[in-house]
Amino acid sequence: MKKRKLGLAPGTVVFTGKQKVEEVFINHCRFDVNQYQEKSSSNQQSILLEASDTATVDWYDIRGLHDTELIKTIGNTYKVPVLAIEDVVDVYQRAKLESFKDGVFILVKSFHLNEDRLELETEHISIYFKEGLLFSFQEKADDLFRAVRKRIKDKSGRVRERGSDYLAYALLDYIVDSYFLVLDAFESRIESLEEELMAHSDQSIKTKIHQLKKELLSFRKKVVPLREITSRFSKLEHAAIFDNTYPFLRNLYDHSLQVMDTVENYRDLLNGLQDLYLSEISFKMNQVMQVLTIITTIFVPLSFLAGLYGMNFEYIPELKWRFGYFFLLTVMLGIALGLLFWFKNKKWL
Repeated sequence: MKKRKLGLAPGTVVFTGKQKVEEVFINHCRFDVNQYQEKSSSNQQSILLEASDTATVDWYDIRGLHDTELIKTIGNTYKVPVLAIEDVVDVYQRAKLESFKDGVFILVKSFHLNEDRLELETEHISIYFKEGLLFSFQEKADDLFRAVRKRIKDKSGRVRERGSDYLAYALLDYIVDSYFLVLDAFESRIESLEEELMAHSDQSIKTKIHQLKKELLSFRKKVVPLREITSRFSKLEHAAIFDNTYPFLRNLYDHSLQVMDTVENYRDLLNGLQDLYLSEISFKMNQVMQVLTIITTIFVPLSFLAGLYGMNFEYIPELKWRFGYFFLLTVMLGIALGLLFWFKNKKWL
């Protein structure tokens, strides 16, 4: 998918991901401290191309990024910079914040950890806002910002009293809070792996630790830009950002630092788990070698005596027994199978 943009001019709008919705869904909220209007549609003609008034806040939430013509129509209608529109549909673009003359563009990633498969699921989220207007773009049909929308509708919190800059903060704050849920899932899996490792250290645990480290590394790689984004956002001087929003943006920056610190702690925990696994394997191997050494020590003098005399005694009843040879082979086979079963039961094999 990445190769589709190779050689194209900057600003070329090309969707680089996998289509995750059948039809693009659009939700439009218009609100201020006294009023709230909301309508949804999959037909952009019935909901878009409406003039926005800076006295109110218009929030267009678009779910589905594959319809590039619709995305370009939005950009042309509301004068969204073409470079921002290009990044909206490029799901491989790194998280970033760009300040333009009329507005601010923020690109972040949303995550969900599938604990059964130990896989990190990522969603590409874009936000563009200017005074009185905000666009949010989601990959999936699920409403990621359902809780924020409910706060606006119920007139709880400050969103209805503030502008589009505070709405952008509220959306980012919700995404950052969702990172803590992902980290909680990582913590739960790490604790579970630690208990499992102390109970029995087999090859499957090594695979799980490696898989979890891989997903945490992927999470860290995609979250690292968040620190820069929230830092720039909290210091950005722009006409679309009002002074009373900056304290909240600084708080958002603190949360992003907390996310990064937690990621580093969990990475250290996983490295510790890997070291513990190797120590457990080494300890078990030492125990096995100790038991085998004891068995060998017992049989060395017996083997020495048997070799010294060569079993050359005059009276050995088994020598004249018709089935003595076959009986000895059966005993030898039984001992070998018995030892294999014992080693397997001890988890030495």
